[in-house]
Amino acid sequence: MALSLLVLLIPIALLLAFYRGFLGGDQPTTVDPAPAIEQARAANAFPVSAPGLGDGWRTVSASYQVAERGSSLRLGYLTPEGRGAQLVQSSVPPERLLPTELTDQGQPQGQTDLGGRTWQRYTARGNEQALVLLEPNRTVIVVGDARDNELRHLATSLG
Repeated sequence: MALSLLVLLIPIALLLAFYRGFLGGDQPTTVDPAPAIEQARAANAFPVSAPGLGDGWRTVSASYQVAERGSSLRLGYLTPEGRGAQLVQSSVPPERLLPTELTDQGQPQGQTDLGGRTWQRYTARGNEQALVLLEPNRTVIVVGDARDNELRHLATSLG
């Protein structure tokens, strides 16, 4: 019986090693954010900024959605340290957008100046934190469990 189990476990171990070693099975799937960014720009609902991030940042999700009261561009990232961050740019009014994106747990924590703009700091869902930029035609949210310096880097990369 032990020999039968061994015969079954060897091919399973070889397949797992091949999947992880050669196919990158543990690596997150990355996506090209360009189509979602172009779709948002073509809709012309709000000014769209594409972040200029350096090496190590991986885009894992990108979508543009039109809702009843506006539209939103969402870009999800894995930071160089492997933590999650999301960039949301939206024409949805802030009084509707912030509770949706940050949940009821989102509480203002003061202001911070980044790249010549005044951002609002918020607590967010769970152990996440957020930076919020309120502009006349759009609201920008940078949220995630990434470290503060990584969230700031994402926010300032919008130019």
